[in-house]
Amino acid sequence: MADILGAEVDEEGFLVDLGDWTKEIAEKMAKDDDVNLSDEHWDVINFLRDYFEEYQIAPAVRVLTKAIAKRMGKDKGNSKYLYSLFPYGPGKQGCRFAGLPKPTGCI
Repeated sequence: MADILGAEVDEEGFLVDLGDWTKEIAEKMAKDDDVNLSDEHWDVINFLRDYFEEYQIAPAVRVLTKAIAKRMGKDKGNSKYLYSLFPYGPGKQGCRFAGLPKPTGCI
């Protein structure tokens, strides 16, 4: 297994211990993926973390899209917008940056 800033990650880059997550780790993961985290990214990352805290599951992209549309509006709750932020998949990449487990349904 590898590590990011001292936190152990699995072979896909997800944190082994969710409690290790920090904003610095998210920024390092993003940098490694050539993504510069903006306020829009952080809105989604924080949404994912809140969703996980409430439901104890990382949302698949379809659920994520609907939930963001409900809370943040349809202009942000759509696949085109979310993929513009997380080009490797808003569910999978977004959850990885948020320090959450890989969403169910992500292959």
